[in-house]
Amino acid sequence: MTSEFLSAAAMFWSAFLAATLLPGASEVVLAAALVERTVDPWVLIALATAGNTLGSLFNWVCGRFLIGFQDRRWFPVSPRHVERFSSLFQRYGVWTLLFAWAPIGGDALTVVAGIARVNVGLFLVLVGAGKLLRYLVVAAGVLAWPWW
Repeated sequence: MTSEFLSAAAMFWSAFLAATLLPGASEVVLAAALVERTVDPWVLIALATAGNTLGSLFNWVCGRFLIGFQDRRWFPVSPRHVERFSSLFQRYGVWTLLFAWAPIGGDALTVVAGIARVNVGLFLVLVGAGKLLRYLVVAAGVLAWPWW
């Protein structure tokens, strides 16, 4: 396997897992891959966005179909957070999904969107747009750093 493939795979999977059950720092992986310069920056941004958005889709599915298991340890969001972010979601609506990238509450928003049965297409557009913007900002910061 080439280093390009490994960097690309690491980017996708770290972004996917960071949006689901496991804590992760996909921004750090993106920054490291950008500094390494083995993969085109646009490809890395696309992989990070796709992976993180699909990870959020996993959360949406949990909210939509598996909410009856919210008391289980493996469920991505605690019942307390589901309650808290459900009221936020009811107050501000689907536009809150633009903030699904946020480290605090972003995962809960995506689970709540599934509970609320938000249209999956609209969900993917809003969540993907927010996550793309976040990765663009991270990449711009890394690439603009003077000693790279």
